[in-house]
Amino acid sequence: MSSEAHKDYAGAKLGMWLFLFTEILLFGGLFILYAVYLFFHPKDFAEASNELSLFFGTLNTVVLLTSSLCVAVAVSALQKGNRKLTLILLAATVGAAVLFLINKFFEWSDKISHGIFPDSPILTERVPGEVVFFGLYYITTGLHGLHVLIGAGLLIWVFFLVRSGAVNEKDFVTLENAGLYWHLVDLIWIFIFPLYYLIL
Repeated sequence: MSSEAHKDYAGAKLGMWLFLFTEILLFGGLFILYAVYLFFHPKDFAEASNELSLFFGTLNTVVLLTSSLCVAVAVSALQKGNRKLTLILLAATVGAAVLFLINKFFEWSDKISHGIFPDSPILTERVPGEVVFFGLYYITTGLHGLHVLIGAGLLIWVFFLVRSGAVNEKDFVTLENAGLYWHLVDLIWIFIFPLYYLIL
């Protein structure tokens, strides 16, 4: 690899890590806000958490962990020159993203059908801690869902780059960066899951 190519590679990786840091700050702020309100309303948060679907939360955790494994192996496969396997694994990752969003749609739909959504008459009549919990729940999971959607779009774009040969075993930083973004999406969910679904 030439020094210029190495410089481009290093620059692309550094730029991606800086971007991911800003994403961590964004969600970190939400998690800190959550922790503050949890401190003041532990009982209300626990009761509201029990109304969430542990099944959907667990299923989505398994889906995202599996998708992260797929994208990691996809990077390794491309580095070894196995473009076919890379494409299969990228398609599987996108499929997992779609499954995650479908699950989240059904989960949100269930809550909304029961009148549990921001500013709904039913929710505003409940104790303040539960109102805050569900407000943070919709904001955090909605923002995360948006990142899942963006990540899926990014992986679809990389899929076509790999298929065309523009991203290959000698120039794979685009796939690596897309993979890093997807790992961040997975990591954020690993924090969301216990915070919202596993409160005792």
